Amino acid sequence: MPRAPLHRPRRPLAAALPSAAGRLPSSRTGGRGHGRRPPAGSADVRPSLGLARGLLHVILRHRRLRIALLACLVSVPLLVGGWRWLRHSSLVSVVHVHVTGVHGPDAQAIEAALSGAARHMSTLDVKLGALRVAVAPFAVVREVRAAASFPHGLTIHVTEQPPVAALIAGAAKTAVAADGAVLGPALLSSALPTLAGSFVPAAGARVADPGLLGALTVLGAAPGPFAKVVARVYTDSNGLTVAMRNGLLAYFGDATRPHAKWLSLARVLADRSSAGASYVDVRVPEHPAAGFPSGSPPLSPSAQASGTPESATPSSAAGSEGTIAAIAARLAGPKGSESASSPQEPASAAANEANGPSGANERGSSSAAAPTRAESEETPSGSTTPTSKGP
Repeated sequence: MPRAPLHRPRRPLAAALPSAAGRLPSSRTGGRGHGRRPPAGSADVRPSLGLARGLLHVILRHRRLRIALLACLVSVPLLVGGWRWLRHSSLVSVVHVHVTGVHGPDAQAIEAALSGAARHMSTLDVKLGALRVAVAPFAVVREVRAAASFPHGLTIHVTEQPPVAALIAGAAKTAVAADGAVLGPALLSSALPTLAGSFVPAAGARVADPGLLGALTVLGAAPGPFAKVVARVYTDSNGLTVAMRNGLLAYFGDATRPHAKWLSLARVLADRSSAGASYVDVRVPEHPAAGFPSGSPPLSPSAQASGTPESATPSSAAGSEGTIAAIAARLAGPKGSESASSPQEPASAAANEANGPSGANERGSSSAAAPTRAESEETPSGSTTPTSKGP
């Protein structure tokens, strides 16, 4: 009797070899790995794809979300295009231009250049670069600012750099600003102090000489009343020297701390004990010194007997505009035209140098000299009165 065949259940291949992938080395990796590695970044891509599919599924299932998405896709390009059209349309074009801050002979030309450039703009698209290019030929303009007034107005404020000196080289002259910008001969005036240079740069260029730049820095820091009574600035054995129109000399030494030196000069001149001084040394602003020509004592006999300066004014009063204006009015004497036009130093400087070879040492810094009676006395405000140097 024939035997019945044995029917054994067949197991799937994957079930028969449950750990084959873990035990057998991969031929692609040369036996070093346990199978194919997932590509780099797949762990980050799969969640992102799943999130996108989920969002898409939600949008497709909700009608309102589909309508909102479609509205956004249609309206955003329309809004962007409409904004661009409005910015350059005649509805907001610049029609009324108001320019402020311009003075001098180039004022009308600057206003015309700015107005012409502004009328090619709109109040929603103000281009400062185009305005600066329009006034680039005018060296006196330092900065331009603009404020639009919807729908057709534009206000432009111009910041100028006024001339502080007249640079002279032979027969050539030009106005120069405090930062060294050459402004051209159109801004020259008789009220500007003079500087002597080797050559005159073209308008729009800048002064490169360090000595001239130091003098311009000092002139730019001068208070308004003082700036009108300075005749010229030059360099001698005392360093940077400022000559006033009445012949008074102010020794600045260099261009460091110019504001402190001008204030120190004002305090010395505000004290009536310095009346008749031929020079004031402010190279050390904390210790100024006033020098007098021969035969001109700084104090009257009564003041010398009492030990106090005659009608001494507190140095703190020199900080007011009224006091500085009064000092400048005294400095604007009849010798102004002679001081400004003469190539030599004022007569007071010649008188000081005529005292002998020790004159230069006498005019040195007051901090190196022995303190005098006037140095040790205190004014009512608590500040030390200026040193008075005799002949």
